[in-house]
Amino acid sequence: MKFTATNIEGVTVVETQPQGDARGSFRRVWCQRTFQKEGLPAQIVQSSLSVNTRRGTLRGMHFQLPPSREDKLVQCVTGAIYDVALDLRPKSRTFLGHCGIELSQSNNRALFIPSGCAHGFITLDDSCTVLYMMTDFYAPELSSGVRWNDPAFEIEWPVAPTEILPRDASYPDFDPKLVAPFAAS
Repeated sequence: MKFTATNIEGVTVVETQPQGDARGSFRRVWCQRTFQKEGLPAQIVQSSLSVNTRRGTLRGMHFQLPPSREDKLVQCVTGAIYDVALDLRPKSRTFLGHCGIELSQSNNRALFIPSGCAHGFITLDDSCTVLYMMTDFYAPELSSGVRWNDPAFEIEWPVAPTEILPRDASYPDFDPKLVAPFAAS
């Protein structure tokens, strides 16, 4: 595994190295020892799949409020997505900054997103499956989000959304009070 820091504090690209032969390929997508060695949280407690049938499906920008400490490792296992991490940690040097990266079944990349960052993606192909591995259990009462196209963040999505949950489309304009709990954690 190769780990590369991004422009957002704590957000890391994880590249896996497939081993191929006549049968196809095999690659390790998670290793507790390797993540620990890199100084990243290494205890996965929950894993989820997001199945998306249409190009232009946008999911996000979601996060868990404290006391959750939900870090995520996100991988696209079929198709391709543009994945975005948005820093909502007021004490971070990259507060309100974001990074976006293409994740696909063929580029062998994953994105590690620390708690305090919002996460979202848009599908670049029909039929995309996204695997999430999380370091904390999902807590619906701590679930929140910011609008995917809020001008405060200036996220440039590579395609226009064709499918988006009404909740995700209707988050209000960003209010710093929303992320105040991150300053205390």
